[in-house]
Amino acid sequence: MKKVVIGMSGGVDSSVAAILLQKQGYEVIGLFMRNWDSLINNDFLGNPNDLDDVCPQEKDYNDALKVCEKLNIPLKRVDFVKEYWDYVFTYFLDELKKGRTPNPDIMCNKYIKFDMFAKEANKLGADYIATGHYARLIDGKLYKGLDKNKDQTYFLSQVSKKQLENVLFPIGGLEKEEVRKIAHEYGLITADKKDSTGICFIGERNFKKFLENYLPNNPGDIINIDTGEVLGKHTGLMYYTIGQRRGLNIGGTKERMFVCKKDLKNNILYVAIGDENKYLLSYACEIEEVNLLDDLPNKCMAKFRYRQNDNEVFPIKLENGNILVKYPEGIKAVTEGQACVFYNGDECLGGGIIKKVYKEQI
Repeated sequence: MKKVVIGMSGGVDSSVAAILLQKQGYEVIGLFMRNWDSLINNDFLGNPNDLDDVCPQEKDYNDALKVCEKLNIPLKRVDFVKEYWDYVFTYFLDELKKGRTPNPDIMCNKYIKFDMFAKEANKLGADYIATGHYARLIDGKLYKGLDKNKDQTYFLSQVSKKQLENVLFPIGGLEKEEVRKIAHEYGLITADKKDSTGICFIGERNFKKFLENYLPNNPGDIINIDTGEVLGKHTGLMYYTIGQRRGLNIGGTKERMFVCKKDLKNNILYVAIGDENKYLLSYACEIEEVNLLDDLPNKCMAKFRYRQNDNEVFPIKLENGNILVKYPEGIKAVTEGQACVFYNGDECLGGGIIKKVYKEQI
């Protein structure tokens, strides 16, 4: 009997993935990753008497334990707090300091879930590792999950082809509704549990208050890029992203504004009114940290943020190993620090991190 070590998060997706693996005849072992310590990492903001605030991962662990007990699966714990800090959270902070918009979930998959976790699973004698990702592996190639609304290949784009060997995605061929239905049939405590949101493994928090623990606020002017008028004060450039409309807190105007530029040198946040195309459209970008899972054609599809439709692009490999991605029709709010992920139909071809955005045709 083949042995599978599955990452149990305490959520419904990994719970049902474990059920499916059992039904397929595998010996299943659960492994819970502890990647963040609210007290050690000094981000506790709530009531010290509130267990949910102090130990959100303890609640998740207890849910995972109840599921494993019900399924008669052993559950082990592993501590990656230091590794998560070194490889994921430090990267997140460094990118914010540069005025970029990072995606820590992508780096968590690369360095924690499909590296540190896999090594721990090997110690347990695993033939395979499994997760509750909405993705599919077919003949060694990565494909979108059947539920396009939940597809997570965007977040897997930095995981290497080697790392994807001996990996199973049991729920990749299911819709979310089916996953919850199976959880209900088995009477699992996670059946109606809300999907996790927020920063990977850190969870839902007041983002501004959370970051204040690690990066000093550096307030500056908010300026109308067309008129040069100072409209107000921003609380720190790291809290804003290109195209953002909400949370600008500019009083005295009824007109809708959006962030169009961040001047890191002078600590200025530029906003604009009206024509988004003039300020948000770009026509090409250069990506670095390239990770390709299959051959990249001269024309394919790509997305530049998770909640975005696929766009036709023309990738050109550069001598420095980076890729120039052209999209002559123009795309709004392509943002430095985010991922550009390539697709050929439902196949994910890999991707890279956006280094530079070009506002003109090149």
